[in-house]
Amino acid sequence: MQIPLSWLREYVDIDLPAHELAHRLTMAGVEVGEVTELGGWENCCVGQVMEVSPHPNADSLRLCRVNPGNDSEMEVVCGAPNVAAGQKICFARVGARLYNTHSERHETLKAARIRGVVSEGMICSELELGLGEGHEGIVVLPDDAPIGMALDDYLGDTILDLEVTPNRLDCFSVLGVAHEIGALTGKPVKVPEVRYQEDGPPITGQATVSVADPDLCPRYTASLIQGVKIGPSPQWLQDRLARAGLRPISNVVDVTNYVMLEFNQPLHAFDLDKVRDKTIIVRRAAPGEALETLDGVERELNTEVLVIADSRDPVGLGGVIGGANSEIGPSTTSVLLESATFNSYNNRRTADTFRLHTDASQRFEKGLRPELAPIALRRATQLIQEVAGGVIAQGIYDIYAGSEEPAPRVTLTLKRLKQILGMDVSVDQVEAVFQSLEFDTERVDETTVSVEPPYWRSDINIEEDLIEEVVRIIGYDNVPTTMLSTPIPYRQPAPMTELKARVKAALASVGLQETISYPLVSLEDLERVNCIAETSAPLRVANPMSAGHDHLRPTLLASLLGTLSYNEGHKEGPFRFFEQARVFLPRPNQLPDEREVAAGVISGLRSEPSWLVDNGPLDFFDVKGMLTSTLALLGLTPSWEPAAGEENPALHPGRAANIVCSGYKIGVLGELHPSIAERFDLRYRPATVFEIYLDDLLTLPAGSGRNFRSLTRFPSAHRDVALVVPEDVPAGKVQDILDRHRLVEKVELFDVYAGENLQPGMKSLAFHVYFQSSERTLTADEVNRTLDGLLRVLQREVGATLRD
Repeated sequence: MQIPLSWLREYVDIDLPAHELAHRLTMAGVEVGEVTELGGWENCCVGQVMEVSPHPNADSLRLCRVNPGNDSEMEVVCGAPNVAAGQKICFARVGARLYNTHSERHETLKAARIRGVVSEGMICSELELGLGEGHEGIVVLPDDAPIGMALDDYLGDTILDLEVTPNRLDCFSVLGVAHEIGALTGKPVKVPEVRYQEDGPPITGQATVSVADPDLCPRYTASLIQGVKIGPSPQWLQDRLARAGLRPISNVVDVTNYVMLEFNQPLHAFDLDKVRDKTIIVRRAAPGEALETLDGVERELNTEVLVIADSRDPVGLGGVIGGANSEIGPSTTSVLLESATFNSYNNRRTADTFRLHTDASQRFEKGLRPELAPIALRRATQLIQEVAGGVIAQGIYDIYAGSEEPAPRVTLTLKRLKQILGMDVSVDQVEAVFQSLEFDTERVDETTVSVEPPYWRSDINIEEDLIEEVVRIIGYDNVPTTMLSTPIPYRQPAPMTELKARVKAALASVGLQETISYPLVSLEDLERVNCIAETSAPLRVANPMSAGHDHLRPTLLASLLGTLSYNEGHKEGPFRFFEQARVFLPRPNQLPDEREVAAGVISGLRSEPSWLVDNGPLDFFDVKGMLTSTLALLGLTPSWEPAAGEENPALHPGRAANIVCSGYKIGVLGELHPSIAERFDLRYRPATVFEIYLDDLLTLPAGSGRNFRSLTRFPSAHRDVALVVPEDVPAGKVQDILDRHRLVEKVELFDVYAGENLQPGMKSLAFHVYFQSSERTLTADEVNRTLDGLLRVLQREVGATLRD
């Protein structure tokens, strides 16, 4: 919101420097984002055109004698069609730096010979001075502009660019900001006096206004001005609009914009002669109706859109934009002026529906007070008569559904004030603050004040709003620093939240990249990963965002495989994706069981293509190593057991394993089933997927993690052992048996062999076995006896024999 300081000074005396004023406003909660100084017109002054004569060598140019205020006259060549003798103008002497409309850059003005006549300066347009976009004619100043005054002193200004928060709707107006400044500086605010003669016939005989849907338009007011003359606005009005960021259009339209900026009440002017039967009806749109709006777009309406209509057709979208069929034009002579209050929710929905957010809808959707409508109407009626002439009809239309409702009052107690602010404020101070803000204040008793906010404040609804007003005006800097009145609460542990963060960090540390997807998927995607059970269908949402997001996912695989398929079409890999999110397992006649899962998919080459390395595809064992490292970072040592195919329909039979820790299943790992890879059109095979069940991980018994053990100072001894075992005995089981002896420090598998020199159905497993004691150095005999004992245990439990 751009607020010119010169406009503010019309309503409140300001003796603070602009930057200090901006700081005071910001500290009071009305943030000033930028302070812009308008001016810098060196060698420019107010001049007067003394005489205008034709150029001897050019029909489109004129010779002007200009008085720049130093009892001398200069000859200037001017091509503007609106230049005339007697005008006060913006005159630039040689040496001024102005915008050149031909080169489109700022240049220093020089004396120039134009068609044989030397021009000693320039009569400036808006564009050349940077005041606006107009350059068809020169800027004509008011008759009282002092000749010779520097243009910086006469037209210079300071613009405050406010970053207004949504709740402070009043600060979208110049008067609203003036009230803030008045409260902060103690200066009175001068509201414009509205006074005009109603010399025309009664408005009720000239036009008809009715409200068919008061729930969408609580208050509708209208006035009528006849005999107006449409034309450009006076220069002062154009200047104020331009400095506030609006483009001048015509005198009547400019007044509606001016009053909107002044009072914060949007208005609209209808050409009454274009309104059928001179009738205005505020109603919902009928099915099939359409309206061409002022932006030239024809819009199809629905029955939830509020329209301003004549006796047959819509002529405007209520609170958003007018219709082209009733707009003010050069031939307009009768103006019906509208000032209304519209339902904020319906207004916002209409603006969103048509993607048409205007200055009016921006204000209405935040909720304006109904009391503001007739005040702004009378102010705009007065200004239209001043700038466009005409006769004002007697009376106004004022249709107010809530006219008998009492004004809301809010009560503030000093007890609550101290509880919130932690400081004592006397009732006299509180009353002084509210009076400076022009709130109607009534002291109930020595500790309670009842307040009615003024019509421009729609954000005061509860006691805490009043407390905010008190501390804003007193100053946040004056709130004392005190200790907390209650102890700081103890931290509440959130084990699952902490575990999720640790799992994410661990997976990322082993080279996986996190993805995030919607918790809703399509039924077709779930069918593609074989995740539709006959007895428990996934839960469908009642109002899906789209056809592809209509079921709560019971697995993350559908989302991950979709992400993998998309990325395979854009790069060569390798692809290492994981997602940690919630899945929804269906339960009969109940809400789904929500569980936290970390899942991943890995495929492609082990590294980027390079002639330095012989790359192979990432496979089951690569992912197993990644998960082993991941769980190690969580303090866990996993074991691996064959996974049943019927429990994991998305995995390749015989190439899947359960992830087990301390005897509890915490996840599954395996190659993706080839048929599923085909359905997702995956280019790189194999694709390996995994799931880690965080809820099960969280419930592991105490002691499942790593335990501290001090380093021993005694040396270790190792033996290499080759064992022959049946083919169906997992190497991990043999390793666990070796590892559970108290003197065995570590066991490593370094060779697996099956083939010649072994009986059918047998395989050879070779291990490095490390022995170490924390109490003494082990002798060779102790090591050999321990190993012999382990071999007997292996023989008994898995049928292992020492390989020759």
